[in-house]
Amino acid sequence: MNHPLSHSPVIPPSTTGDWMHDRLTEARGVLADTTQHPDSLVILAARVVIGQTNDAVECGDALELLRLLDRRPLHAIAAAAFPKGGAA
Repeated sequence: MNHPLSHSPVIPPSTTGDWMHDRLTEARGVLADTTQHPDSLVILAARVVIGQTNDAVECGDALELLRLLDRRPLHAIAAAAFPKGGAA
């Protein structure tokens, strides 16, 4: 059973209504200040940016950061980042 919250949510609801754009914006914020976040969150943010951005340079930068932080071989990282082989 769900009860109404007695307090406001920690994360405010989306003001734009575009959930994916909001997640991409959050991920960009994490990547902009990686020293303040745990590696696991930076890895997740890099994956979001890789999967959602239309900017090839931003995608390449996020992939390079992911390669530095993720201990798996590069082909495994790329396969996880591009599950359809890069096809849309």
